[in-house]
Amino acid sequence: MVMGIHAVTELLNQHPTQIKQLLVQEGRSDARLKAVLTLADAAGISAETVARKDLDENVGGSHQGVAARCEFLDSTRDEKFLWTMLDNIQHDPLILVLDEITDPHNLGACLRTADAAGVDAVIIPKNRSAALNMTVRKVASGAAETVNLVAITNLSRTLKALQQRGIWVVGTAGEATKSLHEQDLTGPLAVVMGSEGHGLRRLTREGCDFLVSIPMSGKLSSLNVSVATGICLFEVLRQRQK
Repeated sequence: MVMGIHAVTELLNQHPTQIKQLLVQEGRSDARLKAVLTLADAAGISAETVARKDLDENVGGSHQGVAARCEFLDSTRDEKFLWTMLDNIQHDPLILVLDEITDPHNLGACLRTADAAGVDAVIIPKNRSAALNMTVRKVASGAAETVNLVAITNLSRTLKALQQRGIWVVGTAGEATKSLHEQDLTGPLAVVMGSEGHGLRRLTREGCDFLVSIPMSGKLSSLNVSVATGICLFEVLRQRQK
């Protein structure tokens, strides 16, 4: 089940054929829900009206009055797709690399931020990483359908291959002496974020061209990885637009 206005809207925009059943709350007639129904009608999808109680029991979570029962194809891309995309890209690429992000909520939040920042691809390792499940899709609020998520076998090897294509690799580490805001983040770039508990693995860290830290003024020593990802990506955008 895909729940919520944003998630269902993006699903209707991107992959309407994957929707097997569309459920809407009885008595809801606000503008946001009407927009969802308009998209559904254009895609030839009939909505089934159900009582709020039934929607709560069958769907659960924060459904915002709408849910879609879907049959998803695995949209995760492979390395071949990544290299083909980079060969044909017409601008300086921006890649987000997530090193063993195992919490699906964090992966979903990172995908949503990546979409907002215009990231061309998000790279994750095939093993020891959250999979593209329904929790990820819900938190991503539609970004799971718009962002290229690439699962690779060997992260260190992939970073070297990115560098060989002229892409600078910048990793984030709390102990790095150079601030995020001091580093030149223009040009072809891959931003590498570490796991929730341990940060960057040793081989990942050694594979980066630069390490940067996010300036911290409070008493806490770290940020949630999805929050840190947003800070880093939008600093890249700020520098590119300057």
